[in-house]
Amino acid sequence: MSTSLGPVDPPPRLLMGPGPITAHPRVLQAMGSALVGQYDPWMRATMAETSDLYRQVFRTSNEQTLLVDGTSRAGIEAALVSLLEPGDRVLVPVFGRFGHLLTEIAERCGAEVHAIEVPWGEVFTPEQVEAAVERVRPRVLAVVQGDTSTTMCQPLADLGEICRRHDVLLYCDATASLGGNPFETDAWGVDVVTAGLQKCLGGPSGSAPITMSPAAVEVIASRKAVEAGIREDDDPDVAPERRIASNYFDLAMVMDYWGPRALNHHTEATTMLYGARECARLLVEEGLDAAVARHRLHGEAMLAGVGGLGLSVFGDVAHKMTNVVAVEIPDALSGRRGDAARSAMLEEFGIEIGTSFGPLAGRVWRIGTMGYNARRDAVLLTLAALEQVLRAGGAPVSAGGGVGAAREVYAAGGAR
Repeated sequence: MSTSLGPVDPPPRLLMGPGPITAHPRVLQAMGSALVGQYDPWMRATMAETSDLYRQVFRTSNEQTLLVDGTSRAGIEAALVSLLEPGDRVLVPVFGRFGHLLTEIAERCGAEVHAIEVPWGEVFTPEQVEAAVERVRPRVLAVVQGDTSTTMCQPLADLGEICRRHDVLLYCDATASLGGNPFETDAWGVDVVTAGLQKCLGGPSGSAPITMSPAAVEVIASRKAVEAGIREDDDPDVAPERRIASNYFDLAMVMDYWGPRALNHHTEATTMLYGARECARLLVEEGLDAAVARHRLHGEAMLAGVGGLGLSVFGDVAHKMTNVVAVEIPDALSGRRGDAARSAMLEEFGIEIGTSFGPLAGRVWRIGTMGYNARRDAVLLTLAALEQVLRAGGAPVSAGGGVGAAREVYAAGGAR
């Protein structure tokens, strides 16, 4: 049977939405490397190197720092299904779509979930969180750091101490924020952190870095049940009702797979491992503080630029992530014309920006400056294209206002 299909040939795109982003060329190059068997000594050494690199990215000394093979949601699900037993109480502070996601996954684990909410565009104070912890007495506090649906960044520095005082494990989804915003796993007392490559880490979706504190590992290991067929005589036997509900996302077995025992669990996603390693290597090479400063600079330039175009910014700017901004769609482009403007950005300029969800659907555009795209030319090109689309749609704009405002930020910051 013949086919007329040719090889994959994607169009040129500059991905300036809330993620995924344009992957760094060196990451794509690494992913083109030859496959090696998962038990080859070189492969085991590469896995160990990757763990060490992510300890530096997460800023932790946690031995159990590894990759979950799957998208960032795979990491979230692995963390929650491995930590939570049916009936466990979980507290989720919800300030956007992804807090609702944590709530749903925890409910699917059989947990007793208690959610507290603030309006989209706001974040929680430590006092609000502690009051809820005292009321609910959860086993786990599950929180998102940066929620791209609202662009808000939840302060975390005080939450670890709150959890220690009340004997609560702290889990954080840092998918959208890690690498572009400050994150201190050990200093902040975060027990489990998961992320993804497709935001500030500068890679493709498909691998979920995770780190687990000794306290979290103790909980997960207490539920360990090695599957039949690879179990050895001295492996622990856990009651069926305590067994981790997922086989694939069973972090007790994944830890054995990544550890010295190298106990077979799944076939490692070798190409994604290469990509994840290069994402971390690039960040460590740049320096975490420098990477955060780079994201802050280009995020501030984009923020000034959209203001220079006459667009209003959604939410509490003081608590905005460095790497994404939500702008109110102007009245001239409301409704379907807002989607038409996004399509024009893509079709005429090859630039993708995002819409949003829930109460913000059709109300805001989300523009990212993250990973490989946190650079001056990407910001200025996006603002120049957006000006033309706004003008064509009948929105009042000042000629060159967006690019001019961004360039002032760069001049003040010493950027070329």
